[in-house]
Amino acid sequence: MFPNQRSLARRGMSTLLVWLERLKAVDLLLFAAVIMAKLYLFSQFIGMTKFEMTDKDKLIELGALMLLSFWTIWLPARGRIVALIVLNLIVSFVLYADMIYFRYFQDFISVPVLLQFSQVDSLGGSIGTLLSWKDIVFFIDWMVIVPFAVYVIWFGRRDLRSAGPPRGASPVWLKAAVRIVLSAVIFTVGTSLYFSNVNEAKRTWGQGIFVGNWWNLSIYNVTGALGFHGYDVYRYVKQNYLDAATVTAEQSSEAKQWIEERGDLRGALEQDPLFGAYAGSNVVMVQLEAFQNFMVGKSIGGQEITPNLNKLIDTSAYFSQFYHQTSQGRTSDGDFAANCSMQPVTNGSVFIQYASHEFDCMSKILKERDYATTVFHPYEGGFWNRNTMYHNMKYDKFYSLKHFILDEKVGWALGDKSFFRQSMDVVADQQKPFYSFMITLTSHHPYTMPDTEKKLDVGSLDGTIMGDYLQAVHYVDAAMGELVDRMKEEGLWDNTIFVAYGDHDNSIKDWKLFETFLGKPLSDLDREMIQKQVAMFVHLPGDGQAGTHANVAGQLDITPTILHLLGISTADRYMIGTPLLTAQPLEGKKVVLRNGAFTDGTVYYMPSGDGITENGKCWNIAAGAAGDMNACLGAIEDARTELNMSDQIVMSDLIDDFKKQGAVEARAGGGDDGEAAVAAQVEADAEAVR
Repeated sequence: MFPNQRSLARRGMSTLLVWLERLKAVDLLLFAAVIMAKLYLFSQFIGMTKFEMTDKDKLIELGALMLLSFWTIWLPARGRIVALIVLNLIVSFVLYADMIYFRYFQDFISVPVLLQFSQVDSLGGSIGTLLSWKDIVFFIDWMVIVPFAVYVIWFGRRDLRSAGPPRGASPVWLKAAVRIVLSAVIFTVGTSLYFSNVNEAKRTWGQGIFVGNWWNLSIYNVTGALGFHGYDVYRYVKQNYLDAATVTAEQSSEAKQWIEERGDLRGALEQDPLFGAYAGSNVVMVQLEAFQNFMVGKSIGGQEITPNLNKLIDTSAYFSQFYHQTSQGRTSDGDFAANCSMQPVTNGSVFIQYASHEFDCMSKILKERDYATTVFHPYEGGFWNRNTMYHNMKYDKFYSLKHFILDEKVGWALGDKSFFRQSMDVVADQQKPFYSFMITLTSHHPYTMPDTEKKLDVGSLDGTIMGDYLQAVHYVDAAMGELVDRMKEEGLWDNTIFVAYGDHDNSIKDWKLFETFLGKPLSDLDREMIQKQVAMFVHLPGDGQAGTHANVAGQLDITPTILHLLGISTADRYMIGTPLLTAQPLEGKKVVLRNGAFTDGTVYYMPSGDGITENGKCWNIAAGAAGDMNACLGAIEDARTELNMSDQIVMSDLIDDFKKQGAVEARAGGGDDGEAAVAAQVEADAEAVR
């Protein structure tokens, strides 16, 4: 059958090819077995607790493999073998790339990450430390399949012809029918294995994962590694193409005019005496997890719940009507609203869906002014897609869970006391001036605290989620006290703007618990304001502007406020918020919430679920009762316009378009390039301060 001069290796490959050609689908079974082994090793190597491959996970991965490869049955033997080898190479490479990326970022590679390749490239010299000798098992089979693929391509056709057809070979039409039927069976079984198990997870323990999209690892835990990348591509295409709202030139022009009018409003306030009053100060901002306003200044069992923050009110600006403006993105929405001064989107999270878009965030603006910029959060860096978003926000460094020593396990991860202590070790030694942003975690639902940290006597609330929440808040308050003391010890307190605010509500839905704690029945307005208001403090060097500020405020106002105090103009920045600390409060100021509610501090409009304006309620805050709808009607359309304009700008990446238009217009008018423009703005800010 074979000439004597053929090598032993060639004869062996030829024999294997002939048998694979005659034994239909054996090559597909071998492919599935090898890839399943690699998927199992992948789950073991990433070493995530509660993410180990279960029997159902194996069925999901097998189903995904069948969907990935069923079509190869249509091909003749040589084509099928080469196609399966190519799929093996691709899957192996993707899994290994995921594993390396995970070791550094605690996340998987996604389409937005690939589009921001500089984040992957940032591994740089660290890549060597991420490799392990054990990784070779991912590629051992390549030593066999790659030479075999070369053989099949170059010599396979000739050797199959030399072998001749098997005895009793079937007619062509029968072979085609068998291939079609077999591929259909594989596709059907794969679909059943994959989607039945994924849908079961969506109905039970995985509810909401595909709605919030808050963590790639959570999606992987449902879909498996192969399914994750399939879903990731689908998600990206759906968000950016299928569901992307088309913005006409007219709509873009209207949005640009509207957002520039917000800039003009802020620009007019730059004659205010507080503009630049704290130029050159450091900035430390703390986002407090689920830290609501209703328990600030309150006591239980004869103990103050927030004694340290109560003391801070005496030396800081405390905003008693401060609202969170978050939606489904929760913590990430609070971060986005506070740092980038744009409304979050209604569905999902900007951090997840639009991380690659252009925004005028505080970290980016301060970095342009030679501030060191750092962000700290003691959880996995991939959660809420922070690795990618913070890269786009131009932070110099993101310190996630992997950068901390887990020496105080409280709640989800590191306790806030240790978190602040370890973060301050970095903050105290960094270049000045700096902007450091800290995101706490201990007071996260369900507020489980160790007995040693339950310092309050919560009475009848003991054993309830409200009692647990108050214990967690009391712990966070103590941690905040330690943070302030540490800043004073480091000599930072008197040259730093210190901001602390709550990110969102506490997700407690039993209003009887609130009524027990507050000792009174609650109206619909009471409940709404409790749910929407969070704590907000701003301490300025020299205890400036100390006291309670009753003017209405929201998270979108934080960045404009800080930049105003630093003397950095935001007149030409694309933001919605306005400064809160001015000599005279801004007249007509309104805070618009993501659900369409709004308040100016005197009235509070609550929209109805059916979207009909007249079915909403216009509450008189002072009276605590629903009032005349006419008091709200004039501002309802303004609130809707803000939400619609923000959505268009965020979702269609219009800030990037606006800046490109500005650059073209500047060049057409003989203006400077982008870097010169920034330098000119810095000089203008400095002159304004002088």
